Amino acid sequence: MSRTHYLDHASSSPLRPEAVEAITGWANSGTFADPGRQHGDGHLVRDSVEHARDAVATLLDVRPREVVFTSGGTEAANAASSGARAARGAGPMLYTAVEHSAVRLAAERAGLAVPIEVDALGRVDLDRLSQLLDAADESSPPVLVHCQWANHEVGTVQPVAEVVALCHARGVAVHVDACAAAGEVRLALGELGADLVSVSAHKLGGPPGVGALVVRRGTRIAPLLLGGEQERGRRAGMENVPGILGFGAVAAALSLPGVIEHEAARARAQSEQLLDAALQVKGVTAYGDRSDRLPHIVCIGVSDVEAEAVVLGLDQAGIAVHSGSACSSESLEPSPVLEAMGVDAQRSLRLSVGWSTTTDDVEAFAKHFPDVVGRLRALTDAPEHP
Repeated sequence: MSRTHYLDHASSSPLRPEAVEAITGWANSGTFADPGRQHGDGHLVRDSVEHARDAVATLLDVRPREVVFTSGGTEAANAASSGARAARGAGPMLYTAVEHSAVRLAAERAGLAVPIEVDALGRVDLDRLSQLLDAADESSPPVLVHCQWANHEVGTVQPVAEVVALCHARGVAVHVDACAAAGEVRLALGELGADLVSVSAHKLGGPPGVGALVVRRGTRIAPLLLGGEQERGRRAGMENVPGILGFGAVAAALSLPGVIEHEAARARAQSEQLLDAALQVKGVTAYGDRSDRLPHIVCIGVSDVEAEAVVLGLDQAGIAVHSGSACSSESLEPSPVLEAMGVDAQRSLRLSVGWSTTTDDVEAFAKHFPDVVGRLRALTDAPEHP
């Protein structure tokens, strides 16, 4: 059952009509062959998959041969870490302290992992990165540096171009987690030159269960999954054909001139309205960089009440939001992102808009948020704010 007012697009965005049409068309086509087979039906499906690959490559500004389809951003991040470790040896793996858990845990499992500090806005410390790169043992240089394009909880944009330049000057490969940013801003990955980039379809209105790892030409990594020669030997297993077709259809729509820019401008206006409404309530603080951020994400802290209670109160009003609180997620620990920023994760809320967000959604939050917080503070007998 869909939410009345869905403000959690950064977790997963509803299927866009283009994805629905592509998946329905596949289901009604009567052609369900393995795209790796040499008969006519197999060739038809292969052509469809490669057409989708072209569309994703166009959206990301990379070569189609550089796009490896995966089951999502999590698999792509794991493939980047394990593949780099297998290909480059036992050196340390660096990651910004605000990376998604899929990146952080994959780096830690791959071997020696070293976090890079961030500032109070969640932005990576370039001087610290330089120090870590310079301090690395010449006999065992870093095998990979992970740096997200922008943070998935507070929206802060990272200086990815500077990170890539610093690392490449020392011969170190870079993986960029672009799952939160893809489809929200123009990525121009060809110009960026990152060695590995992970993206996920469901964040931008595509189907869940499909994503991609962009492997820059000349980059060598060992495959994470073995058992077949799919994806040019870089990812075994039969392709998720309907998911890939849906992903490709959304990528094609977003690649049209001005589409991303138009959606970004609308998202920026809507998220600013949400933030302005939240900040009207005493004891509410904005987290992250308010200006240099992804257009669709804002994060706030609410004093005197637990975030879980606010999430539940808004849910009762038909409004879906996300919290970094342990009790409001699958994790048993508070958000490491917010902890790295020095923020109380138990009192944080993330609000995120998307392609289907309406004025009514924004107005519903502005109407109910003060009441929910006020009722909760009254229950806890919190002191009055000056």
